[in-house]
Formats: sequence, C-alpha cells, structure tokens
Amino acid sequence: MAGQAGRGQRPSLTGTRIRERRTALGLRQSDLAGDVGISASYLNLIEHNKRRIGGKLLLDLARALKVEPARLTEGMDATLSDMLLAAARETARTFGPAAETARIDELAGRFPGWTGLIAEQQKRIAALEAAVEGLQDRLGHDPVLAGSMHEVLSTVAAIRSTSDILVREPDLEANWRGRFHRNLHEEAERLSASATALLAHFEGQGSRKEALSTPLELVEAAFEVAGYHFPAIEAGGTEAIAGLLAEMPGLEEEAARALAARHLARYAADAARLPLAPFLEAAAAADYAPGALVGLAGGDVALLLRRLATLPRGGAQAVPDFGLAICDASGALVYRRRINAFSIPRYGSGCPLWPLYRALARPMVPDQALLEMPGGMRFQAWAVAQPIGPSGFGAAPVSEATMLLRALPEEADEAGEVALAVGPGCELCPRTDCAARRVESSFT
Repeated sequence: MAGQAGRGQRPSLTGTRIRERRTALGLRQSDLAGDVGISASYLNLIEHNKRRIGGKLLLDLARALKVEPARLTEGMDATLSDMLLAAARETARTFGPAAETARIDELAGRFPGWTGLIAEQQKRIAALEAAVEGLQDRLGHDPVLAGSMHEVLSTVAAIRSTSDILVREPDLEANWRGRFHRNLHEEAERLSASATALLAHFEGQGSRKEALSTPLELVEAAFEVAGYHFPAIEAGGTEAIAGLLAEMPGLEEEAARALAARHLARYAADAARLPLAPFLEAAAAADYAPGALVGLAGGDVALLLRRLATLPRGGAQAVPDFGLAICDASGALVYRRRINAFSIPRYGSGCPLWPLYRALARPMVPDQALLEMPGGMRFQAWAVAQPIGPSGFGAAPVSEATMLLRALPEEADEAGEVALAVGPGCELCPRTDCAARRVESSFT
C-alpha cells in the first residue's frame, strides 16, 4: 500500500551522526569514548549503527560533542533539510557536479554555518521570486497603474507634439510661441505629478521586509523566540497581551501585530480553561498522552492539543517537544509550531495523508496515527476538526483542523502498529509511488 511502511524500513542513523560530529570536531574515537566512560570498541559499534543508545549515554555523548541530543537521534531540522533539497532541485546547474542530496545530514553536521547560509539564501530566493510574481501580476492588473501609465503617455505625447511645432516653425509669432511655451510648462508639471503619484502608489504597497516575510512568518518567529509559552498570560490572562505585543521582536507591521494578538487571545482563553499548574501535573502523570487527558478539557480535543503544545520545556517536568499544525477548512495552514525532523511547509499545504486533513472529512471525531517520514523518523499524531465559534441557525459552521505531533525515539516499540508513510508535502517528498501525490509535483 502506497501510504504505509513497515517497521523494518526505519533506518537508525544515530551512530552515523555521532561519527560525523566527532570527525567535524577533530576528536579521536578513543578520546570521545574515554570522555563518556565507554570503550573505543563499543563506540565503534555505536558509530556503525550496530548498537542502539539512549538515556544517559546519549546525553553524555551529546554533551561531549557540544550538540543537542535531538541532533543525534533525529538529525537536522526537517525544515532546514527541505530548504536544502529545494535549493538543489531549483537551482540551475551551470558548473560542477550535481548536489549530493543523500549527504545533507553529513553537510549539516560538518558545516552547520554554511548549511544555514544555503538555507537562508534559498528562503530569500523563494521570497524574491514570490515578490516578482506579485509585481508581474500587478503590472498586468493594477487599475491605478494602468490609469497612471495612460496619463504619463498622454502627457509625453502632448509635450512631444508641442516641441515638434516649436522646432519646425522658427518664425512663429511671439504670442503663439509664448502659448506653446506655457503649454510645455503645464504638461511638464502634469508629467511630474503623475510620476510622483505613481511612485507613491508603489511605495505604499509594501516595504522590502513585507515582500520577504509574511505576517504569519513574523508571528511564528516571535512565538518561537518565546518557546510558544507565555508566563505573563498564564498569570495575568488577556490583560498581559498588550505588554507582550509591545515587547515581541519583529511585529512592527500592523498585520503581524493583529495576527499575533489573535493567537495570544486564543492562548489566554485556553489557559483560562485549562490552568497551567494542575494541567501540567495531570499531563506529566499521564506521560503527556492526549487520550488520557480528554476529560480534563471537557471533551474539547482541539483545546487539549493546543494546550499540550504550549507547555513549558526545560523545567523540572520532562515535557516532550511537541509540534502543532492548524489548518482552515480549505487546507491552508494558519498556524504551526515546528518540530525537529517533521517539516511543516511555510506556504501552501502539507502532505495529503496527514491526519490533519483526514480529520476535516470527519468533524468532531478525534483521529490518531503513527507517521513515518521519508528519513525514517516516526511521530505519533493526534488530530481533530472542530467548528470555531457559533454558526447560527441554518448556517454551516466554520471549521478548522488541529494536529499535535510527538517524535518517537528510535528504540520505541509501537506494538506492531503499521506506520503511515507520509512526507513534508508533494513538492519536496521523495515518495514518487505515493497514490496521493499530486501529478504536477516532481522530485529530482
């Protein structure tokens, strides 16, 4: 079946990543082994993926290699990987061999700075291409531009006609020559005013920053800096929102502030319904499993999924790193909290096989699935589609779907559960035999 994958297909690359990181740092195998208290021969088995590791040994290796444990178990951030794949696919080759897309993890491990630079350049190129397409569309359909250009061309034609008369008729009477000179002056003023108005129209349509970053991206960046958790709202509710908006970086644009305010208002409402202290205690006792916590949310599954994605990390409780994606009824992503190794696209929609979209077909019915990404990482996913706000009598409700993601460790045993083979979206997914793949999408 195109949408499924067996357990045996999942690769274990933790050892490979440990070896790449050790080599990048210039450490000898014996030195690293001694630092974490194991033999060099055992480390050699680990680096050749012949021994699974976890727990304290993984933490010790991550400390010695000066890297987050997730970078060793899950590899590079999936969004970063997708940006590099897009750069390899979309950049025209003018010299040199083709990009070694199978060695992206190695590139990120050895040269993280250059990897980030390539990804940032690809993001900028994509944004500039989108801006150019928007300008091309405006050039063809903007009524203000069409009217201004007509005014400019008409004025230029009048100036040229008057100038031609003055050049071809040197013996004009003084009063007629004065009239033509006055006409030239008036037409020149009209031309200057039209050009100034045209320039003001384009300058008023958006800055360079707006062209390169959408309000959704600006809000996402600000929320990511805050860790998607806002203690001020947990303590003070909606009254804290104004202060947070004033302090958040990158929210100078009105559209970005309005979007952030809307998300923070929902955060405040969720926090009021599920106060942090008792909810965190109950979630920890249930190992953060949504199925065991539905009763706390009064059956509001979307509330529960959102609340789990906002729990604070790094405290006494070992809160998992959750990812969250929310889409409207059209499938467009309206909110996302990225999680390492699971790519949620910036534009458009994600993989058609995600439970996020499956839930839209069955409103109010919670869904759960085990997902496997092309790189082998597995995730537990919970999803539900629910109405947002009252609809009124005789009116169809406006719905949105919510999906919570939790990465599973490589050694996790899902009791024989068959994983659903998914991807980041058809544009970047290497699963060419997937039945849900869009025909126009191609991966090279």
